[in-house]
Amino acid sequence: MLHSNSDKGDGSVKYILTGEGAGTIFIIDDTTGDIHSTKSLDREQKTHYVLHAQAIDRRTNKPLEPESEFIIKVQDINDNAPKFTDGPYIVTVPEMSEMGTSVLQVTATDADDPTYGNSARVVYSILQGQPYFSVDPKTGVIRTALHNMDREAREHYSVVIQAKDMAGQVGGLSGSTTVNITLTDVNDNPPRFPQKHYQLYVPESAQVGSAVGKIKANDADTGSNADMKYTIINGDGAGVFSISTDKETREGILSLKKPLNYEKKKSYTLNIEGANTHLDFRFSHLGPFKDVTMLKIIVGDVDEPPLFTMPSYLMEVYENAKIGTAVGTVTAQDPDTANSLVRYFIDYNTEEDRYFTIDANTGTIKTAKIFDREETPWYNITVAASEIGLCKAVPESRNGPTTGHRTSAVCGALIYSGDNPGLVSHVPVGIRILDVNDNPPELAREYDIVVCENAKPGQVIQTITATDKDNSANGARFHFSLDEGLSLNPNFTLRDNEDNTASILTRRRRYSRTTQDIYYLPILISDGGVPPLSSSSTLTVRVCACERDGRVRTCHAEAFLSSAGLSTGALIAILLCVVILLAIVVLFITLRRSKKEPLIISEEDVRENVVTYDDEGGGEEDTEAFDITALRNPSAAEELKYRRDVRPEVKPAPRPHPSSSLDSINVQEFIKQRLAEADLDPSVPPYDSLQTYAYEGHRSEAGSISSLDSVTTQSDQDYNYLGDWGPEFKKLAELYGEIESERTT
Repeated sequence: MLHSNSDKGDGSVKYILTGEGAGTIFIIDDTTGDIHSTKSLDREQKTHYVLHAQAIDRRTNKPLEPESEFIIKVQDINDNAPKFTDGPYIVTVPEMSEMGTSVLQVTATDADDPTYGNSARVVYSILQGQPYFSVDPKTGVIRTALHNMDREAREHYSVVIQAKDMAGQVGGLSGSTTVNITLTDVNDNPPRFPQKHYQLYVPESAQVGSAVGKIKANDADTGSNADMKYTIINGDGAGVFSISTDKETREGILSLKKPLNYEKKKSYTLNIEGANTHLDFRFSHLGPFKDVTMLKIIVGDVDEPPLFTMPSYLMEVYENAKIGTAVGTVTAQDPDTANSLVRYFIDYNTEEDRYFTIDANTGTIKTAKIFDREETPWYNITVAASEIGLCKAVPESRNGPTTGHRTSAVCGALIYSGDNPGLVSHVPVGIRILDVNDNPPELAREYDIVVCENAKPGQVIQTITATDKDNSANGARFHFSLDEGLSLNPNFTLRDNEDNTASILTRRRRYSRTTQDIYYLPILISDGGVPPLSSSSTLTVRVCACERDGRVRTCHAEAFLSSAGLSTGALIAILLCVVILLAIVVLFITLRRSKKEPLIISEEDVRENVVTYDDEGGGEEDTEAFDITALRNPSAAEELKYRRDVRPEVKPAPRPHPSSSLDSINVQEFIKQRLAEADLDPSVPPYDSLQTYAYEGHRSEAGSISSLDSVTTQSDQDYNYLGDWGPEFKKLAELYGEIESERTT
């Protein structure tokens, strides 16, 4: 209620209300000043309102008092129940936890005013979940209420928690929530085998490495707490069997380490242990977390294929062996108790197998064809063995393997059934073909042998080698020699180097292409085999012109002038002269044809122009070609003539002046002096210079050089020393050296 001291009660004062909710929530009687609310108020939405009131003169609308402010507070009542905003809850707690272990703290909120009365004072209580869990009334902390709660007994719990305001008094409002509690596993249960004794049947045909059985120990725990490892702790089969753990199924997988043999051992006993791999020492007092069981393995008898005494066979046979020669024997036995007889046959998979046969009863392999080691040095075949009980007397198929059957050579015409191919065993057999010395040695390649014209005696012109298709035992050592069926070769000889090579050597000095440009040298090559084999070959030796350092210049025959020493410049000059002469002749003929010929030519007017060139010199009778008096007056010929096109680099040594007395002059010494000067003078012209001296000497040391009777008589004279007489006797040495070689050849 509002009232102004200026209000006399005559209605002249008017009250006005402004502020929050004025006119909507709150209204005022402008005459009396009474304030009323038009609707219910909610403290949880707005706790107070600020209003402004003023009294004015109704007639003048002027304020009678200044505006005043007042606050209306909304008083709380208990109209909101507690609420769990985060519920429902899902929580876990380890099993076997101690009593009072905190699980979760729940919190309920109340929208009422916590500062006014007990409307927001909440108290917690448990409606469902006793006696396993409890809750703190003030804090809302949920705890375990029992000792050693076992997950394996009960895993899930549903707990209902209530929150009540007014401090739990009668008339208070309440709310509830659900807490789902799951016990998590701990390793508090050791593994246990359901049985203490097991028995397992394993056939002896089980493959090594294959799984032959499974065993499992039960563990009430889950996850890693139930992981375990299986081991064979003892037993007579610890070396034959092995065990591993399947991580998904936690089973022990028993595998075979070694092949089983029923005939040798019919049973095995194993002690298998299963133990947890993750231990919790808090529960070690519950006992050892492992268990042991006994496994007895019974080996089953299976009809096994024959067993060869060796995993593979290596045999040898000589390449010249006759058909039917025994190569070797394979042996197989029936490992079963019955010890049945075994038959052998060759598994004809390739054409190579057709080279051999096998005795079905004894297993002896024999040759069926003739072998050539140089063509095929090795054969690989497969021999099969089966029990006689598997053989059937039916005709052998000529078309190879058929459906359900395959061909063999057992018992002459037998095949084995393909229904059980495991009862037939196979073994590889390698057959090496041994070498026999049946290939003579040959030259390793074709040789192009060259001998220089200026070769010296004993000079090596080629080294040859040989090859042999036989192996090293029959062809490693070669012997080289000249063909003994021919006479001694005067031109070349052969030297065996005793290292499977031989050298070709010259036997004389100098060879001439013009006389003979090709020589044939037959040689004989033998090997070191037993018995030794040999072959003959013919080497071709070409005569070539070589430089001083041994390089081949040419191997074609040249004109005599070229061998005489004509230079390239002289040859070019001669060719130019010939061309000029041909041009003059052509011009002359052309001019004659251009003249007007007479209309009638007399038959007697036959003209010939014969030009004769016969300038061969006068020989020894020509006394005017050279004045012999120059020999008697050597001082007149002392003038040294140098080339006019080049200047000599080294001047020749001054010639000694002979005595002026003609009687004291030795013409032979004079000629030798001129010969030495012609050979050593660097200023001689680049063309042949013919100097004639009328001096024949006292006598000839070579005797007669006449070629008469040289064909019919055998001379022992060696003309090789002619090559040492100088360039003047070079051609003579070549001619007589070649003639001697040809006659001896």
